Amino acid sequence: MCIRDSRNVLRKTLDLRCAETARQVNGDTDQWIVWCHLNDESAMMAGLIPDCVEVVGADSPEKKAEAIEAFQDGKYRVLVTKPSIAGFGMNFQNCHQQAFVGLSYSWEEWYQAIRRCYRFGQTQPVDVHVVMSTVEREVYETVMNKERVARSMAEQLITHVRNYEMNQLSQPTADDVNLTVQAATVTGEKWTAMLGDSCQRLTELKANSIDLSVYSPPFADLYTYSNSEFDLGNSRDYAEFFRHYAYIIREVLRVTKPGRSTCVHTADIPAMAVRDGYIGIKDFPGDVVRAYEAEGWVFFGRAVVAKNPQAQAIRTKAKGLLFTQLRKDSADSRPAILDHILIFKKPGENAVPITPVLHKEMDNETWIDWASGIWTGISESDTLQYTTARDANDEKHVCPLQLGTIERCIKLYSNPDETVLTPFMGIGSEAYEAIRLGRKAIGIELKQSYFDTAVKNLREIERVTRAPTLFDWQEREAES
Repeated sequence: MCIRDSRNVLRKTLDLRCAETARQVNGDTDQWIVWCHLNDESAMMAGLIPDCVEVVGADSPEKKAEAIEAFQDGKYRVLVTKPSIAGFGMNFQNCHQQAFVGLSYSWEEWYQAIRRCYRFGQTQPVDVHVVMSTVEREVYETVMNKERVARSMAEQLITHVRNYEMNQLSQPTADDVNLTVQAATVTGEKWTAMLGDSCQRLTELKANSIDLSVYSPPFADLYTYSNSEFDLGNSRDYAEFFRHYAYIIREVLRVTKPGRSTCVHTADIPAMAVRDGYIGIKDFPGDVVRAYEAEGWVFFGRAVVAKNPQAQAIRTKAKGLLFTQLRKDSADSRPAILDHILIFKKPGENAVPITPVLHKEMDNETWIDWASGIWTGISESDTLQYTTARDANDEKHVCPLQLGTIERCIKLYSNPDETVLTPFMGIGSEAYEAIRLGRKAIGIELKQSYFDTAVKNLREIERVTRAPTLFDWQEREAES
């Protein structure tokens, strides 16, 4: 049965399925979530269950959040909605009864919807009821087959990890082994892209050879960037992240010219009850400052990039940024999480003065604006296109740094024709801006898909900057 056929069957059996689901839900006193796939199903279930709240796609983010929080607080016994609306990322441990008014072919929706209740903090077995017609058995069997495959894959993964850990216990420690990863180098006219682990490939750069470095490090225990054991973001905990990060900090110090700078993009990290034991904010920028100072850098300044709290609330679904939380209890409201650009300087005298005014890259008014320490006017969408860098190999997060932020760092702390380094190149944003602004670039990236996208981006900006303009042709005509 194709998807179109299954939709037709759902519509033909709508009344019967909704009536049976309502009978089960209304015959109980527990809290329930009723998952629907059609708008007509949702509307009918809302009409058949008197003590429910319905959340639909047309609702505003604030209305959705208010209704869902009211269900979590027990003000409504039943939540009627779609898996595509509330089936991902929500916490419904307050409820252990679910009803599906039919099924779709998506095992991911099925799995994620059930996990909204069956998760850390749940004290009861989660009961899942599926109401469907006999002609929909193919859909059910397809989903259950995917369930069996997923369980088998999980068991194989656990076995693989167990065997790997046992093997590691019987091997020499990392200090005794020369760990290597696949490495490759691609060059352009003014750029070098290096595939591999920064800890290893930074050692290939000469001491005191870099004029400026600009980068965003993996945010400690917040995101998974790749499935590599060499990935700094895959540290076991916050403390281990900084022990590993210290190698990068030391190597960047070694290759930087005396008196020159590094600009590090950071932000506060949300603390989570499950992971950290409390809900709050971790001062990641402050910890980065202390890590840099411990390795010999001089902390020289900080710029904060202004953010739109409403846009961040919609993107992150942060409870503390919602209007409903402000009205409900502003004790749990908080400011938006802002980007921090931390500026460090290597001790020593700068041999070549940096002169952005002479190079017509800055004037007094621009300096007054940037020197305020609050960088406004940087669009959050001003980034390189990154969707082609997504990879199935457990990558969870792609978030390139805004080009406007990188531009300010490069213009403030380097001259044209100087070399800009990024030890976490990602899709090449910092190197891209360096080439666009007439600098040279060196980038190191561990993840193959990011590296491939970065090379494409660097080749493109090199092609664009190398193309002659109308004025170039006019000058050539005049000279001839």
